[in-house]
Amino acid sequence: MKESTVPRINLAPKLKRDLSLWNPFDYLLLLYWVFYFPQAVRWYVETRGGGDKLTEQKTWRDRMQFLRDHPVQLRLGIQGLLLTVITPLIIFSIAANLGLSVDWVGVVLGVVSGVGSGVVSGVVFGVGSGVVLGVVFGVVWGVVSGVVWGVVLGVVYGVVSGVLLGVWLGVVYGVVSGVLLGVWLGVVYGVVSGVVYGVRFGVGSVVGFGVGCIFAFFRPDNWLIGLFAGPQGRLFPRITFLPLPGLTSTLQQWLQQDWETAINNLNQYLRYSCQFIPVLVAVNRVLPQFPEAEIIYRISRLAENTSDWQLLKYASAKPFSFPRSKIRLDTPARAAAAGFWYLRQQDTEKAEKAFAVVRSLTYGEEMYSLAQTLHRFSLAATPDSIASLKVAPIAPEPSLRPQTWQAISSLNLVITEMALVQRSYSQQVRSLALNRIIGELIDIADQQAATLPQAEKELILSIAEKWAEISASIAGTVGTVTITQPIPNPYIIGDPVIGQRFVGREDILRELQSMWSGDNLSSVVLYGHRRMGKTSILRNLEAYLPPDVSVIYINLQRLATVTSLAEVLLTMAEEIAQTLAIDAPEEEKISQHPEMYFNRYLDRLMRQILPEKAKTGLIIALDEFEIIEDLIEANTLPRNFLGYLRSLVQSSPRLAFVFAGLHTLEEMTADYFHPFFGSIYPIPVSFLSPESTRVILANPVGEDEDFPLDYTPSALDKIYQLTHGQPYLVQLIGFHLVRFYNKQVFELQRPQDIRFQVEDVEKAIDAEFFQRGNYYFTGVWKQAKQDAAGQQEILIVLSPHLQGLTRGDLLSSTGLTATTLDWALKTLENHHVIECQDSRYRIAVELFRCWVSETKQETMT
Repeated sequence: MKESTVPRINLAPKLKRDLSLWNPFDYLLLLYWVFYFPQAVRWYVETRGGGDKLTEQKTWRDRMQFLRDHPVQLRLGIQGLLLTVITPLIIFSIAANLGLSVDWVGVVLGVVSGVGSGVVSGVVFGVGSGVVLGVVFGVVWGVVSGVVWGVVLGVVYGVVSGVLLGVWLGVVYGVVSGVLLGVWLGVVYGVVSGVVYGVRFGVGSVVGFGVGCIFAFFRPDNWLIGLFAGPQGRLFPRITFLPLPGLTSTLQQWLQQDWETAINNLNQYLRYSCQFIPVLVAVNRVLPQFPEAEIIYRISRLAENTSDWQLLKYASAKPFSFPRSKIRLDTPARAAAAGFWYLRQQDTEKAEKAFAVVRSLTYGEEMYSLAQTLHRFSLAATPDSIASLKVAPIAPEPSLRPQTWQAISSLNLVITEMALVQRSYSQQVRSLALNRIIGELIDIADQQAATLPQAEKELILSIAEKWAEISASIAGTVGTVTITQPIPNPYIIGDPVIGQRFVGREDILRELQSMWSGDNLSSVVLYGHRRMGKTSILRNLEAYLPPDVSVIYINLQRLATVTSLAEVLLTMAEEIAQTLAIDAPEEEKISQHPEMYFNRYLDRLMRQILPEKAKTGLIIALDEFEIIEDLIEANTLPRNFLGYLRSLVQSSPRLAFVFAGLHTLEEMTADYFHPFFGSIYPIPVSFLSPESTRVILANPVGEDEDFPLDYTPSALDKIYQLTHGQPYLVQLIGFHLVRFYNKQVFELQRPQDIRFQVEDVEKAIDAEFFQRGNYYFTGVWKQAKQDAAGQQEILIVLSPHLQGLTRGDLLSSTGLTATTLDWALKTLENHHVIECQDSRYRIAVELFRCWVSETKQETMT
């Protein structure tokens, strides 16, 4: 690649340290900056002082804290004040020594008034007003003093006080405008006062004063210095508006040779000098010379981080045609520049018209579509108007404005989600959609904003801010729906949950997926209390497994009345046949030789039938596996039955069993369980997480259906506090709440909020609730009577104590020996009936604690 011959200039100050309060040369440098290089003050605040953030502080205390946090700006303000006071005293002292008449009272009053008015108005009305009033008062008192020095110093002090106090208040714009407005108002006031005093003192005074004002505005001294400084020297003029000879042609050559480097140089001149006219003339001369296919790209680069957006305006408008310059669209260059200018001005309708002129050019269609899309988006001001917007097509890659299209994609998502909010009857669906809307808009403002092109950045952020306000305004009413008939109860109590309503066991399912994704299928045992959801897991297994694995669900309660091994194996074979839609084995043959015939049946199944169905694995899920123990104890099954099942697994790596029941492996102490100990993997099925509990309650019908009722966050927290995430009790509370709502609204004709409150939850926990949940409560209670002794005694003692008891408390209250107590506590913890936190034991499920306290306290008494 050929190296560019265009120099990359840098007109920024070369200062590499902070200004010091104790270095006298720094005061001279600051004085030079104020009168000959005011842009340097802005640069200093931005690069070393933390930026122009002081005006964003709302209170005086916040402003003072900001200055304490940014000592560079604080010191700069102090230095400005010192210069404002000391400089005029030195100058007038010299004037007095030269024999000139000085009105010291007028001088002092002028300085004090300029400083005071600048500070007061800066605090009350903003720094801009402080700068202006400081300049005016300085000039007025300078005139009143009655000497030429008074006029000159009035301008100087006004500028200094306004500018430096503006710096102290942290607004860079105040610095620049302070200089320019100070000079300008000095000229204006000088002319006016010249006319007035010309009547009294003569035309000569007027002419002299007018010449001085013209000199102050155009600064020909600075322009003369620029004739010898070169295009990038240290003495390059910063404050003269007079065009420097040769600068336009130099810029024109640079733009023709290396557009990107030249743009950097243009921005340097715009940012650190007043040579706007040569820059504008050079751009307007060069742009028409490029091929039309390059016009939009080149102007887009010109609009990227430009130091003066007026350059884009006057690249399409007639320069200096006041009061309002007319934008022209008569050439591709002017139309493209106008399009970017209008985007910056957030006038999307005019931007769309401007880009329509250049639609046929490269990137023209993209910019036209972009302006058209942003125009439509900017007009949407209500939820309905946002929801009715047509999702904008995204420009194909490579695009000119990829960051803008990313933001438009986020706004497209907002449109889709807002349509869901407007049409859905489910508060859960609407709430989730609204959360996604807010998330996308926050992402635009916080993350994407940093990379958005400058031309459309403020426009996109204003759209995102407006849509965020609209979204916030409907947040309180997002659940407002009309319910005209009783709500079918979606909560499932007693039966397994199947399909989309099955949620909350992702951890167990992921573990099973990882175990059954390889070549060898491992056998597992799922254990936990009744009503914990073990059957629901088994019934939903196949949907989460690889497609080549079949799951056969067998509820062993069907075997409770069998009388022989043959009946057990026949029942299992019939379930397999029914699930896979194949022929069942002949009852007569399996009755004669049950184990041999069942072996042949499984062998044929694994080798022939499953491959024909594109299956390679078989998992047999045996629910309620305690039934096997009962059958062995009743001599219905031989004691080596589990050894027989293990031999089946060992004969085929693609065959596995899943046992689901109440006991852990540690509790399966009988000899006939030992053969499985080394090959089976235990997985506990415990309580739901708080997040899963909320999902079950708020959206019990699944993602594809709408549920019109909702819960306040405090109500959801209350339910979890009562149930500890016990699935059956969670569903039971939801069931009773829907019944409560239907009864209140449609039977009793009473008003009822569709959002359940904590009070509604408390009303649902009535005698009927405990009666309906008795199966769960008694199931836990009866299991506590098995295995380790003393479990029920511990539960009775714990039930009155919401905060729990220590081991010492339990030892003294139950009368159990230490060994018995410890074994019982361990068993209850393993079964998740109690939990220990901070050395205190408490019943895990609050509703179970209440049930024990109400129904079993008499036993203890």
